[in-house]
Amino acid sequence: MSAWSVRDVARILRVSPARLRYWERTALIEPARRDAGEPSFGFRELVCIRTVLALLERGVPLRRIRRSLQAVRSHIPDLDQPLARLDVWIDGTDRVVVRHRGALLEPNGQLLLDFHLAPSVPEDVACLAEARRARGTDPEAALDWFERGCRLDAQADTQTEALEAYRRALEADPEFSDAHCNLGTLHYQRGDRAAARACYERALTYERQHVEANLNLAGLLEEDGHDEQALGHYKTALRADPLRPDVHLAAALLYEKLRLRRRAREHWRRYLQLDPAGAWAEIARKRLRD
Repeated sequence: MSAWSVRDVARILRVSPARLRYWERTALIEPARRDAGEPSFGFRELVCIRTVLALLERGVPLRRIRRSLQAVRSHIPDLDQPLARLDVWIDGTDRVVVRHRGALLEPNGQLLLDFHLAPSVPEDVACLAEARRARGTDPEAALDWFERGCRLDAQADTQTEALEAYRRALEADPEFSDAHCNLGTLHYQRGDRAAARACYERALTYERQHVEANLNLAGLLEEDGHDEQALGHYKTALRADPLRPDVHLAAALLYEKLRLRRRAREHWRRYLQLDPAGAWAEIARKRLRD
């Protein structure tokens, strides 16, 4: 089983080590084990920590998260990973609910109507901008052009404008990995595979663990028959963010192609943990039954 130290988890989820240690000391989160007295976290624990961060980001006070977790443990004692099942009611309040066997429940066990939410931990744009200021670039202009590109690149009739927006972002900040990556995706969609690959490689020059760039470059390499190289980039993406279901899905499919069935099953299981209702969920269950 993979294990991560407090410092590893802090890097992956962008939270301070001191905060993680406090949560662990006060039993909000539990380590998988201890190595020489230091807490060590596995994949399941990372899912739980990400849930706490997502709930906090949505405005739920830490005290309410604790009370909800205690109520779930009391009223639904058979629930596996109760912390990872907590979510926020869709009406925009800080009312906490829990997912259990395809249904939504109050922490006290009362049934609610179902809905779908996918909370996530947003990018820390302020820290990113501060780092770029230190390099003497223009982070505000780069971010403005990048946001414009993101608004334009979804529609075929505005993709040319999106390309220009990403290029302007890179003029303002040549080391803006996200802009290189998005520019590469646009080139790929327009059939220019060589330009796409060059953009992904430039993104990784500046940010080696960039998840999207690793994932997209791996896909290109796999299409070209370079499976071992592709696998290396999938592994890098997973080290950077082990909670991305699409990376586990891609890794599972490639391991199957390489006839590494045991490794494939590991990633099918993790994909299901992260996205049990996803488009590939039934296929993942079938692979695990076979």
